Amino acid sequence: MKQAAEAKHVKIGIIGCGNISAIYCKNLTSLPGIEVTACADLDVEKARSRAVEYGIPKACSVEELLADPEVQIVVNLTIPAAHADVCLQALEAGKHVYVEKPLAVSLEDGKRIMETAERRRLLVGSAPDTFLGGGIQTCKALIEAGEIGEPLSCVAFMMSRGHEHWHPAPEFYYQAGGGPMFDMGPYYLTALIALIGPIAEVSGMTRVSFPERTITSEPKRGQKIQVDVPTHVTGLLRFEGGAVGTIITSFDIPGGAQLPRIEIYGSEGSLSVPDPNTFGGPVLLRKKGQTEWTEIAVERPFTENSRGLGVWDMARSLQDGSKHRASGALALHVLEAMHAFHFSSDRGAVYTMTTKAPELLGDAFSKASM
Repeated sequence: MKQAAEAKHVKIGIIGCGNISAIYCKNLTSLPGIEVTACADLDVEKARSRAVEYGIPKACSVEELLADPEVQIVVNLTIPAAHADVCLQALEAGKHVYVEKPLAVSLEDGKRIMETAERRRLLVGSAPDTFLGGGIQTCKALIEAGEIGEPLSCVAFMMSRGHEHWHPAPEFYYQAGGGPMFDMGPYYLTALIALIGPIAEVSGMTRVSFPERTITSEPKRGQKIQVDVPTHVTGLLRFEGGAVGTIITSFDIPGGAQLPRIEIYGSEGSLSVPDPNTFGGPVLLRKKGQTEWTEIAVERPFTENSRGLGVWDMARSLQDGSKHRASGALALHVLEAMHAFHFSSDRGAVYTMTTKAPELLGDAFSKASM
């Protein structure tokens, strides 16, 4: 972006050098207007390895990074259980924070993060930023142009057999803060909110289909996992604009499924939204009266794996005063909605949302702004 390229670089420090850090390091060290100056991990050797791999000047302990006066934005890539503590430490150290999804495990911690940021007058951002990619931004432009008329309803499905079949350390997916809703729900809910608007009410039902899982991936093949969280979460959504939706997230589909990722149904047509865990297409549109779907060209930028795009947008906001889109307020709304499905199921009652998602109108990135 022109402003980011011309302005003084925003300095970034990364905490957490596990698997997900590779794509962040790759992207954040190649985008203009920002500079990754340090990376840290509890295991400093991991930080050193990432620093060498991506040409990051400094590898250090978490404490050293938080004390570094050069670092303006801390990118928190720790495990979910540590998200809140690291975010709060960074905020209290005077750093802006961008955190991997979810914002926090508990709603209370999510609120503490936002309250601390407001008190310290600092910014909070959070993954997922996939909705800023070319695919979902194309969908957003079609909806705002009236191509499907008024959005009336939607469906969203994330159906899998679970992570113990492929992940090298799948245990935490079945512990508090895990499960399909907390693992993949952020992608689906964030996309729906970006396209349809804030959520007003949630109703949910959940179950644990398999109380014990056997790991079949390496290196823990044969080990047992005791399941502590619901692994099939199904629910209904009422959006503030009036649209209603159905969502299912599941780790309990051993035979596979054949369902769309997301479809949005409007008064003048239907829209098939690409996988919200990706940045590209395909985008399919079917207007009222048509018998076939038409693939819409994705001409906006960022269709490859662009994780870190939300950090870049946040850095721009520090430079020009614009509002960053993958914001803490949006992430808190998503966090509350995820808890709402479980709350509703446990109590047999509809949950009324208390948080508000920010308005996300307009094109996040276009070729003209690059």
